[in-house]
Amino acid sequence: MIMSEEILTLQHLSKFFPDGDRTITVLDDISLSMKEGEFVAIVGPSGSGKSTLLSIIGALLTPTKGKVILDGKDISAFKPAQLTATRASNIGFIFQSPNLIPYLTIKDQLLLIGKINNINKKANRNKMNELVRELGLEHRVNNYPSSLSGGEKQRVAIGRAFMNDPKIILADEPTASLDTERGRTVVEKIAYEVKTRRKAAIMVTHDERMLGVCDRVLHMEDGKLIEDNQAEKKNHPTPAQT
Repeated sequence: MIMSEEILTLQHLSKFFPDGDRTITVLDDISLSMKEGEFVAIVGPSGSGKSTLLSIIGALLTPTKGKVILDGKDISAFKPAQLTATRASNIGFIFQSPNLIPYLTIKDQLLLIGKINNINKKANRNKMNELVRELGLEHRVNNYPSSLSGGEKQRVAIGRAFMNDPKIILADEPTASLDTERGRTVVEKIAYEVKTRRKAAIMVTHDERMLGVCDRVLHMEDGKLIEDNQAEKKNHPTPAQT
């Protein structure tokens, strides 16, 4: 039996921002753990702290309090150069917009990531071939982004996120510009890669149609993170509470 290893641990995470003579609490004492192969969705209203949380996990911001432990290392204590190296080697990003380079073919979009990370040329090409096959893009490898559909562009973005063999994937509204069918295909592809490659993934989304693909659904509200079933109890009190 293969034991799942813990990839991400958040310990009492808080983020404060000064606002004149007062302090705004954006994240309030958040704790979370994720194991390899786990796909978690975070939902919540705009301004609830979702993007700030993703930025801290993604080594783009540092917390005011608490720890972010990624692959056994406390990255919340890292210096800027260490955070940059962590983003390059251990974190894959998928955004609402694919942000593909218009003058590079799909093949070259993916190979570029390996070159940046000094991956052996043969290993880099093998990884690219493997990903385009899994993502159903073999017939598109020599195409430029302008000739791809929205769903195909997002699949390229998924491949790019996995090219550096990251420990965790962070997806920020990856289906916002897609219809239901294409959006579900994209989320299912993320889930497939996470499971087969034993990574972890967090998807911030407003698209409740995609939540069934995820292992857990967490709700962000007023800077706090709560499990889906806890949110349901809060929104639907029992007869004794009414």
